[in-house]
Amino acid sequence: MSGRAKLTVFAALATLLTSWSLSPLVDSTAWLLHAAVLLIVQSAVGAGCRRVPLARSLTVAAQLLVSLLLLVFLFAGKGESDGDGPLAYLVTDFGALFGQGVKDVGEFAIPAPLTDGIRLLLVSGVLLIGLLVDTLAVTARTAAAAGLPLLALYSVAAGLSGGGKASWVSFLLAGCGYLMMLLAEGRDRLAQWGRVFGAAPRGRGAADSGLSSGGGQATAPVRFGRRIGAITLGLALAVPMALPALGGGLLGGNQEDAESGAAGGTISAVNPLVSLQSNLNAQDNRVVLKYRTDNPQQSEQYLRIVALDEFNGVKWEASGRALVDVPKRMPEPPGLGGPVRSSASEVRTNITAADTFTQRYLPMPYPATSVEIGGKWRFEPVGRTLVGDQLGRDRFQNVQGSAYTVRSLLLNPTAQQLQSAPAPDPQIRDEYTKVPDSLPQVVAETARRVTQGSKDDYTRAVKLQDFFAVSGGFRYNTRTASGTGAQAVARFLEDKEGFCVHFAFSMAAMSRTLGIPARVAVGFTPGEKQSDGSVNVSMRDAHAWPELYFEGVGWTRFEPTPRSGINVPDYSRAQTPTAQPSAPAPLPSQGAAQPSAAPSSSTADACPPAMKKLGECGAAAPTQNTPHDDGPSVTAVLGWAAAVVAVLGVPLLPLLWRTRLRARRLGTGEVLTAWRELGDTAWDVGVVPDEALSPRRAASRVVDLGGLELDATEAVHRVAGAVERALYAPPGAEVSYAGLADDVLLARAGLLAAVGRPARLRALLLPRSAARLSWAAAARWSALASKVSARLTTLRLRLPLRNRG
Repeated sequence: MSGRAKLTVFAALATLLTSWSLSPLVDSTAWLLHAAVLLIVQSAVGAGCRRVPLARSLTVAAQLLVSLLLLVFLFAGKGESDGDGPLAYLVTDFGALFGQGVKDVGEFAIPAPLTDGIRLLLVSGVLLIGLLVDTLAVTARTAAAAGLPLLALYSVAAGLSGGGKASWVSFLLAGCGYLMMLLAEGRDRLAQWGRVFGAAPRGRGAADSGLSSGGGQATAPVRFGRRIGAITLGLALAVPMALPALGGGLLGGNQEDAESGAAGGTISAVNPLVSLQSNLNAQDNRVVLKYRTDNPQQSEQYLRIVALDEFNGVKWEASGRALVDVPKRMPEPPGLGGPVRSSASEVRTNITAADTFTQRYLPMPYPATSVEIGGKWRFEPVGRTLVGDQLGRDRFQNVQGSAYTVRSLLLNPTAQQLQSAPAPDPQIRDEYTKVPDSLPQVVAETARRVTQGSKDDYTRAVKLQDFFAVSGGFRYNTRTASGTGAQAVARFLEDKEGFCVHFAFSMAAMSRTLGIPARVAVGFTPGEKQSDGSVNVSMRDAHAWPELYFEGVGWTRFEPTPRSGINVPDYSRAQTPTAQPSAPAPLPSQGAAQPSAAPSSSTADACPPAMKKLGECGAAAPTQNTPHDDGPSVTAVLGWAAAVVAVLGVPLLPLLWRTRLRARRLGTGEVLTAWRELGDTAWDVGVVPDEALSPRRAASRVVDLGGLELDATEAVHRVAGAVERALYAPPGAEVSYAGLADDVLLARAGLLAAVGRPARLRALLLPRSAARLSWAAAARWSALASKVSARLTTLRLRLPLRNRG
């Protein structure tokens, strides 16, 4: 195997080894086999193009084209689009699958299920990195630079997966692949000098030292390179472990390991001003809660921690209220009744808290109706929250490591019900519309200006929400200095930059100035759905939102924060659609798969539907993709692929023919054949050959008309001299062919460099010497016509003779 072929193999191997770092991102490694097969084909195409040889740009283009066709064939009919026909499959359908993959990446947490869209993203990403590595390391012969795309691939994988216990294995594989590629490239460069220079073998004299035949032990440069690589990898693995100040270093260990210590790694979100902002800006976005729910509207499943209902001019805080024992069944939520209550359904949520989440307030969906949890807890009826009781001196019950079940009401108020809500209870209105005297006048003036013309509290609330989230020009920025006092609200209205705390507190304060009862809730957004049907809630899901009171509905969530991933309730939209497109489909059932579409009295029917949705009836059903049967057949795909190859390949046929002819001529070892190649090369750039001239005169003509430099001029005359010797040397004299092929290539490079870019492209893509093909075809046609004519003449002459007989 040649040095370049070995380098091709090691470049592909380095890409595959680095691709292993992507395996923690999905729950299956089946995509690695597909990526490996396609990467091998892509590398083989590159090796074949370089052997022809083709120009570097054409080699990369051929690899890219073949890779795209393989991807199209592999993912045939798996996308979903509204287009018809083969063109829809090649463009629209394939693009739809790519978009679905991007959507799946945003929907599922790590490890995500291996959907067709995610598999397309992974395989195409590995192929792209493989193409860059092959181009840099093999085509451009710069293996060191090929480490940049490999580093990018590893960095993306390590960043998304958050390290992990096996991260050092991924780093070791990636590093070994890169080092092997560097060693292969270095050995190939040394081999181009002839025999590789190395240290003197043992037992030999000084006269033989320094040379190695290539067999036996590895040469000194190779051994030295291996030692450097081993030491570098060892330092990369050992130094972060030896120096605690470096943390996980390049291999950033699993966050769970770092959290296994004492209280230093714990989280407390009781103070919404300090803890919430630090959680949103946390570098380690650790999971604090996991839950399963039978709520069909999982995007509405906010986990509420505490309600801040007192604004004293300095800060928002929970007012001090009496705590009672946790009732078996919680009282009805305040203000809820009428059609909204009668249409409400009860949902169940099983929640597990992380061992590092030390929160005294219990995160629950609102409004909860019952809670099943161990430990000592107390109930605060007004805010409907559970608070950990005191266990001893300076010790309180918290949610750390707890598993509990919450039953809550799923409320679906409409915009019409909120708009027609009667006036609130005077006691609630008086308590929850208080604002401090220190509140700047600009807050109330802005609230009145924004809601001008509104006739009811609901319309005013929607206008306030849209003012912050849409039309007011506010920007979401978690780095803004926190603060919720009266002056902080006025400053936020002026600067128009902040995070959820500023938006929630400001909207609540402005609502109170308009006479709308308001408070602020602190908790978590719904979190991120997992492949097994569970949901992870992480630190960056921490959130604050305003709750406004409407009689007949109770405390109702609004969303003024313009933050990605925030779900604005349908009832608070300016134009409420009849359907609910923002609500996701119900979570898939986690019970046993049904053997048929029709229901039957099987064992699975004995499990209640709610238990099935909560995954209590058996193993989770595997994720399945609905087959898409409307795509074109494989025959149609191959036909269109062949058409695309033909359209793209036909313009390159003259270039391919000319490249192949040149390689064949220069490989014959004949002087006259090399001379003909030189003449055709000059013809391609516009120097028309003149067969009547002698080799010396023809060479001078090529030099003059081609505008050649000194080196190329000398090469042309050397070829012409060899032709003269071949034509006029005495019989039996040998004419050496050594170096003529290089002289022809040197002259060709000089001829191409002497012309402009248009003429150079014309010489490459539409060579004038291709006229020889038409001449040869015309000669063959003429010979065939003459042969046929002679045959017909013979037949005509024979017919009269037969008639006479």
